[in-house]
Amino acid sequence: MRRAPLVTTLVLATAVSVVAQSPRAPGAAAPSYADVKPGSITYEDVAYPFPVQYLAFTTYGQDVRMAYMDVPPAGRPNGRAVVLFHGMNFGGYYWGDAANMLAKEGFRVVITDQIGFGRSSKVVIPYNFSDMALNTRRILQHLSLAKVSVVGHSMGGMLAARFSTQYPNMVERIVIYNPIGLNDSRFDRPASTVDEAYKRNLNATYEQLGSSYHRYFSHNESAWKPEYEQWIRQRYAMTLSSDFPRLAMVQALLGQMTYNDPVVYDWAHIKAPTFVYGGREDGPGFAERMKHIAETIPNGKARLHLIPNLGHVPHFEAPEQFYPPLIAFLKEGL
Repeated sequence: MRRAPLVTTLVLATAVSVVAQSPRAPGAAAPSYADVKPGSITYEDVAYPFPVQYLAFTTYGQDVRMAYMDVPPAGRPNGRAVVLFHGMNFGGYYWGDAANMLAKEGFRVVITDQIGFGRSSKVVIPYNFSDMALNTRRILQHLSLAKVSVVGHSMGGMLAARFSTQYPNMVERIVIYNPIGLNDSRFDRPASTVDEAYKRNLNATYEQLGSSYHRYFSHNESAWKPEYEQWIRQRYAMTLSSDFPRLAMVQALLGQMTYNDPVVYDWAHIKAPTFVYGGREDGPGFAERMKHIAETIPNGKARLHLIPNLGHVPHFEAPEQFYPPLIAFLKEGL
């Protein structure tokens, strides 16, 4: 049987198996994936939009390297830097257009691949957001960046909150963009084990993987574009690699992270101006929970802006609507 990894925690803060078939537009042919070749679990065969650099360090007694892209301003520098945090199902490569847009506005842009993702090391460690924040600070110190704005999408929205509360003196502005982890789900359901998640990852199918990505657009199936199929093929290719069992274990551990390390208690400790932002149609109750985030951030520092008729990834679905409010917020006070 061909195997594909289970991709966890997409739109809601859950880490459950995805078993639905991938939805497709009426009359659309199912994609063929028999031609997919084994792929690198460190994404060496996935195109990145900018040159990738690496920072080596030791964590949990293991030597690792963390990948990042450092994009200079394309126009007149405005003196600000922005760090982009990716979501659970991606690496930094999906921020290419965002980085170009910000660079044209004079921002320096740093895009990280967190440990366990993208071109960074895949190590078996107890993943948590505090370590991810620490590792991001390592990158910024290496680049001599003392102040940044942070933009975090999906899982990256959780990391943006944690980074901002761990290192408040480094953060100028925060964008929490269509985050997951909107509830502390530990009191609603028992934890699954890493071994259970690992077995599911080893045995999940291409169709399940496809369903995970399609759920980004569950509010509007027509928002799915044929070019997005490459994401599924890329992830499926890794399941054919002899290294995939290690990646499957890393994914199992990462899935545990969003359950065991909630950030819902971080919001009340955020000090920097915050943009609680994204597509409104990101699952049942999403808009209400985003309002709760904005109301929980103290001292009137938060602003809520949800775009109607868009789902979990507006920067793919409607970039012309997504970027102007984002850039306007990041440029405030220049």
